[in-house]
Amino acid sequence: MKIFKDRIPYSAIVDRPAWKLPDGKRMAVWIIANVEDWDIARPMPRVVLPPPMGVPLLPDLPNWAWHEYGMRVGFWRIRDALRDRGIIPTMAVNGRVCETYPRVAEAALELGWEFMGHGYLQGPMHKHDDQQEQIDRACAAIEKFTGKKVRGWESPGMTETFGTIDALAKAGIEYVADWVLDDQPVEIETSEGPMMSVPYTVETNDISMMALQQHSSDEMFKRSKDQFDRLYMESEHSARVMSISLHMYLTGAPHRIKYFEEILDYIQGHSDVAIVPGETIMDWYREAHA
Repeated sequence: MKIFKDRIPYSAIVDRPAWKLPDGKRMAVWIIANVEDWDIARPMPRVVLPPPMGVPLLPDLPNWAWHEYGMRVGFWRIRDALRDRGIIPTMAVNGRVCETYPRVAEAALELGWEFMGHGYLQGPMHKHDDQQEQIDRACAAIEKFTGKKVRGWESPGMTETFGTIDALAKAGIEYVADWVLDDQPVEIETSEGPMMSVPYTVETNDISMMALQQHSSDEMFKRSKDQFDRLYMESEHSARVMSISLHMYLTGAPHRIKYFEEILDYIQGHSDVAIVPGETIMDWYREAHA
């Protein structure tokens, strides 16, 4: 079985032919809304409140409720921010959300959001004895709900084993977000042929900024603006992709949402930048490199 580095040859971005986007756009921005189902019977994927005396408890009510707030309230703030600006994001969604939170899934479907596979239930891929079954189960639940094939995939926590990418390819996945190693799409070798990596982010990601690094609420705007400005400058001759990743219980909090709205307004102030779903970025890259 190939290790990661064997699957993707090294390529310096300065050595590549210029990549041009359609309609005179010079840069693509990808918004990813992570919508997850946390099982209260299991340890929580993230915690905002450490357990008393450092002893983990089940059920972990405060941290499960932190997530549940995002599904009940935070999602709708983020939905409104995107809808009011005419932005179509990609929703990285656990397959089970379509069954346990149909109101949320229906709202995204009505607005034409792209549904990207994000596992069936929130938890690392390494925990599954049969990853193929879990991937197929997630895709089947999403496809049943949307009536559309799942084209993209983000593993929960961006976790993969050496064989995950082959299992995704066997399930018909066309692009992944786990490989955060470039500012342009690149191809990954799999047992079923090439897979596309669309540039995702651990930098302009509210998990990194808020849950792990504990920055103040305005970090979303400040860091995203700096990231955007640099990539915009570099995209003068060859297109770049910028991702912003958000979670309902983090960016959807009342004290953070306005900074997300502000960065959207700032980006939309650039007429030569397109805010599009991941599948569109993949298709643009394929067309340019056919």
